[in-house]
Amino acid sequence: MTPSDPLDTAEGRLATGLAVVPYVLLAVSVGLALLTGDISGDHRFGVLGLSALAAGWTLWMVTLHPAWMVNGKAAGLYIAGLVAFVAALGLLSPWFAGFYAFTGYVHSWHLLRGRWRIAGVVATAAAAVTGYFGGLPGPDPAVISSYVLVIVAIVILVVLFSLFGDMTADQSVRRKKMVDQLAEANSKLEETMRENAGLQAQLLLQAREAGATDERQRMAREIHDTLAQGLAGIITQVQAAARAKHDPVEWQRHLDYAARLARDSLAEARRSVHAVGPWELESARLPEALADVVKRWEGIHGVRAEFATTGPARPLHPEVEVTLLRVAQEALANVGKHAGAARVGVTVSYMDDVVTLDVRDDGAGFIPGAHSGGFGMTSMRQRVTRLAGSLEIESEPGGGTAVSATVPAQEPR
Repeated sequence: MTPSDPLDTAEGRLATGLAVVPYVLLAVSVGLALLTGDISGDHRFGVLGLSALAAGWTLWMVTLHPAWMVNGKAAGLYIAGLVAFVAALGLLSPWFAGFYAFTGYVHSWHLLRGRWRIAGVVATAAAAVTGYFGGLPGPDPAVISSYVLVIVAIVILVVLFSLFGDMTADQSVRRKKMVDQLAEANSKLEETMRENAGLQAQLLLQAREAGATDERQRMAREIHDTLAQGLAGIITQVQAAARAKHDPVEWQRHLDYAARLARDSLAEARRSVHAVGPWELESARLPEALADVVKRWEGIHGVRAEFATTGPARPLHPEVEVTLLRVAQEALANVGKHAGAARVGVTVSYMDDVVTLDVRDDGAGFIPGAHSGGFGMTSMRQRVTRLAGSLEIESEPGGGTAVSATVPAQEPR
């Protein structure tokens, strides 16, 4: 249970007190009038009767039917009756003018609107002062002046205290609105924080999934571009060695190539696990690394392969160089497995904004789109696309194949 606001509790008690005060003041006035002997025995019944009527008037008009007081005419009628009771009872005993008249001041100010509030206060003050004076003042100017001055003083005091009370009430209302607004803002903030927490958890989950997918794709590309190609080359060399078993020199050459491929594949596998770049780029730039790849491929496959560079070579971002090197290796591996080519050319071209790698062969060729090209083609395209580059493949049956990869010439940071 939320603890209640102390100010709200105090305001509730004040409202209850104001609802009871008219009856308490009337009872006090009746008691003082009867106990002090201000009225004769003949008038006692009149005081009790008028007091009962006054209490009934307030009970019926205000306590039992508070909604009536929203209507200005009903409120005006009630105040007129209340002033009449104050005047009549005040004439019977000044105690009513001193105590019960307070009800007229409070109800006039709170139930009437605009200038009618002042009018109600003035009428109540006039009725109370008339009771004090025992009736209307005579023709004596001094008495009349006193009569008027007392009324004016009472009106001024009542208006000042009422205005002060209104200011306090307005501040209380504004404070409540501010508290409600702060509570609403806090509720919205908490809701927003909960939504943000949910979104953050969702984004973290998506980031983890994306990271895991990215890592799987990276490992798949690395395995294909290193282990798969290396194993394929080893198988090719072992088969060639088996065919050349009667030629010791050729047999040994193929076994040496197979052993070299095995060592290189093992080293590349270790580097892939640790996300380290290719060993070809450790001590050489891209042109030198590509030239070495082409030379080794030529020695393994026995196919004439040429490498060329156009444009001024310059250092590039490591990821750019790795991408172009892997594309070259995959394209050459495809030539060795499928093309049956007699000649291969590899060219890297440095331009202002981009770098282009071209791998061309005069082999059997194929119909682009007739088959997917396997994971190797997908791996090349993924690598190039990650750098906002493009991969184009041109081929036709009997016309050879041209693979062209273009990536932004991003320099090292």
